[in-house]
Amino acid sequence: MGAAGAGKSTVGEALARALGWPFVEGDEYHSAASIAKMRSGRALTDVDRRPWLAALHRVIGEAVDRREPLVVTCSALHERYREVLRGALSGVRFVYLQADAATLRGRLTARTGHFAGPSLVASQLAELEEPRDALTIDATRPVDEIVHAVRYEFGL
Repeated sequence: MGAAGAGKSTVGEALARALGWPFVEGDEYHSAASIAKMRSGRALTDVDRRPWLAALHRVIGEAVDRREPLVVTCSALHERYREVLRGALSGVRFVYLQADAATLRGRLTARTGHFAGPSLVASQLAELEEPRDALTIDATRPVDEIVHAVRYEFGL
């Protein structure tokens, strides 16, 4: 979890690959309307996010029901969003990729072909409620170090 540009997809894919687990890119669950809204530089509202979070919760819940591990990326900016994602499911853990505005803007400016651009950084950081119950990692660390830290902290 973390703001746009924190490296969620890059780290999530690397972690899933290292563990041999399935990977789910949370951005793929956004509606076309939400993607268009973000592409235009407008932040999503709670109403926009509600079906997206519910869909991701279903994906996580199905994996838990099958007793299959899974790595999912999602901004999960608010505590209440993380509560929706976790619900009553056990074993759901969060990794917070923490980055400052300059890092996020730089990454989003350099990134091509994605709907989230640098104009979203301010609103993402304004919305962000840093988690109390997540593993917090500096998003500027090399990806392999982040993956190692997650595996070490969670005993994977």
